[in-house]
Amino acid sequence: MTGTIASEHTSDLGSINPRFDWKRIAYLLLASRGLDDTEETRLLPEKKVVYQFSARGHDLAQIILGSLIDERHDAVGAYYRSRPLLLTLGLSLEDAFAGPLRKSGGFSDGRDIGVVCNLPSRDGPIVLPMSGDVGSQYTPTVGWAQAITYHRDVLGDRSWDRAMAVVLGGEASAATNGFWSALTIATTLKLPILFYIEDNRFGISVPSELQTPGGNIASNLASFRNLYIREGDGSNPAESAALFEELTGHVRAGKGPALLRLDVPRLCGHSGQDTQAYKSEDCIADEKARDPLPKLYRYLVPSLLSEIEWNELEVEVARDVAAALDGALNRPEPDPSKVTRYRFAEPGDLQLVGGLAPSGHEFPKGSETPVPEAQRTNMLTAIRRTLEHELRTNHRMLVFGEDIGPKGGVHAATMGLQDAFGDKRVFDTSLSEEGIIGRAVGMAIAGLMPVAEIQFRKYADPATEQLNNCGTMRWRTANRFAAPIVVRMPGGFAKVGDPWHSVSGEVMWAHAIGWQMVFPSNAEDAVGLLRSALRSDNPTIFFEHRHLLDGPWARRPYPGDDYIIPMGRARVTQAGDALTVVTWGAMVERCELAAKRTGEFIEIVDLRTISPWDSEAVLESVRRTRRCLIVHEDGITAGFGAEVAAVVAQEAFFNLDAPIRRLAIPDVPVPHNFGLMDAVVPGVESIARLMTEVLEA
Repeated sequence: MTGTIASEHTSDLGSINPRFDWKRIAYLLLASRGLDDTEETRLLPEKKVVYQFSARGHDLAQIILGSLIDERHDAVGAYYRSRPLLLTLGLSLEDAFAGPLRKSGGFSDGRDIGVVCNLPSRDGPIVLPMSGDVGSQYTPTVGWAQAITYHRDVLGDRSWDRAMAVVLGGEASAATNGFWSALTIATTLKLPILFYIEDNRFGISVPSELQTPGGNIASNLASFRNLYIREGDGSNPAESAALFEELTGHVRAGKGPALLRLDVPRLCGHSGQDTQAYKSEDCIADEKARDPLPKLYRYLVPSLLSEIEWNELEVEVARDVAAALDGALNRPEPDPSKVTRYRFAEPGDLQLVGGLAPSGHEFPKGSETPVPEAQRTNMLTAIRRTLEHELRTNHRMLVFGEDIGPKGGVHAATMGLQDAFGDKRVFDTSLSEEGIIGRAVGMAIAGLMPVAEIQFRKYADPATEQLNNCGTMRWRTANRFAAPIVVRMPGGFAKVGDPWHSVSGEVMWAHAIGWQMVFPSNAEDAVGLLRSALRSDNPTIFFEHRHLLDGPWARRPYPGDDYIIPMGRARVTQAGDALTVVTWGAMVERCELAAKRTGEFIEIVDLRTISPWDSEAVLESVRRTRRCLIVHEDGITAGFGAEVAAVVAQEAFFNLDAPIRRLAIPDVPVPHNFGLMDAVVPGVESIARLMTEVLEA
């Protein structure tokens, strides 16, 4: 390589910038190339690596940027072509090989794609857990940026004063929901975040002009308020260094967010399998001419390094890369017996980063024994009082969502909380569920307890990527990271139904890996379950049924500020020996009323939590009554009742005197018309009728 570069000495790259350790930058660039070359020429053809994303062309600018990410509370949101940045921040060469090789250890212990990385640290910069979906890095990173301001301005922790968040993305990612949501959050709140767009002119094969008008996102954002924008040549070491130094200085000085677009060549296919047939010969030749490695050589030799020193550096890198490869290849395969670990927090085995637990935070002592007040309160007030108490006792807790500030929420569950705790702790967000959940994830990783509200269950759909990534984070990173958040989510039928506000869909959260899902049927349970969620080391969906928020039946005495219900514990609301009815949410009331109509001693089991669920309580009841009916509001096909029925059939089949029956909504949305709604949502009459059928079977 040196022979082809040596004759290209020029002085057009500028003088040496003394701010940077250029010998280290050269080492890391050569090491990154060594990793890529080894994978492309050996490991990919040998099928030892199946996902290969070279960073050639992107590498120099990333390494220069990484040299400026050096504060204790800095965090980076990156993507699959960001390995040079991770090397700069401390990723070992052996771990860099081990991930793509699917070996044990490293950033996922063989669980996740090897180019989807993370880098935890308790005393230095971190790289947030990456995801395989494009653009999902933006909103968690902006959440970290907001957490910086919270730690600094609300908690008064001066160690966060100069911290910043940095998020990287290719030009195609600037078309995603996550990018625009994060940009809105960052600019409206003037957050300390740098957006770095690596523009290689292609999104796989699609040219930039089809990703954004004119093919230049920086030009299109020129009129964006509160955003400092620069652009330049990412293959020029002096220019890249000057621009990164300028923009990181801008962000660290508290002047608000910045965006840097650098033009970089992609000296490879999108992935190892990409032949680049869509590129012309002239295009490929132009990219090779913009290779940053020869430019770095000309920049440093002979101004800083002699040719002999450069050659010695190449030899050192080759030796280190070869040793790292040997070390990675000799690592054992991941242990299959441990593959189901870390779906949820495990006692005595804390994650390295994320949530309150790693900091040693201690909550006030809770009690499973209620201390009821004299008068009953509705579920809405019970939720509000619980949020208020936890906000008062946990200064790392924040509550946010659309309309939850001065308005107090569309259901009034947060009424008065902003007045009591200020708009830094209880605040409105822009209308983006992706932004609400992604922001919460970043805040949780930064050691806060975010409580995000999604106005209605159906509105969570745009945030599906963030919700899924949050739930699987602990498992994907082999317990290195976790993001315990609480998502309050109203839904279900109310005085009137419709397909957009009346969805329950709780089975989704039973199937969502890593999520707890609670579904209280009354005010007392709402208090205990919400407090349990707010103090949990796992992410939790807290479902607030609209019919129950002010429903008379759901009213109960407030059980006290210490009351807590452990996850996965059902409650028998009505004892009996003739039939077990398993239900939850708004169906509990209807099942109790239906049972009275039959005149039989029917046992009603309120699950209260869907994930985890109390199968033992259900089985114990069914083995006594020898009959089972499951009633729920979600759709009948593959609803959670099917899971309950399957477990009962498997574990208590020989205890049954009648077939297991289910009653739920047919496979249609909840209709708006009163008569149509009553025709599909299980009612007292239809439940009582099916109870009688099961009893007589």
